[in-house]
Amino acid sequence: MVDHELEWVPGVPRWVQVYEDIKGKIEHGELAPGDQVPSVLRLQQIYGIATATGQKVHRALRKDGLIRTEPGMGSFVVKPPYERQP
Repeated sequence: MVDHELEWVPGVPRWVQVYEDIKGKIEHGELAPGDQVPSVLRLQQIYGIATATGQKVHRALRKDGLIRTEPGMGSFVVKPPYERQP
């Protein structure tokens, strides 16, 4: 079952499209700093994607500094750089 209706754009990798969707939610405040982002398993359920696709999404979000992952706890939205304490 898929919870989210993304209109897949042909020629654009699905992981990029899911990444952009999650990134947009972070940038627009739907996912605030400290909020837990969907797990890889939950991304599979929401978007109807494969495990490897969900893992790519999480890797890209971490690489771009949008989330941090705490082993055994999950992945969470981080504060934007301009809001972080030195």
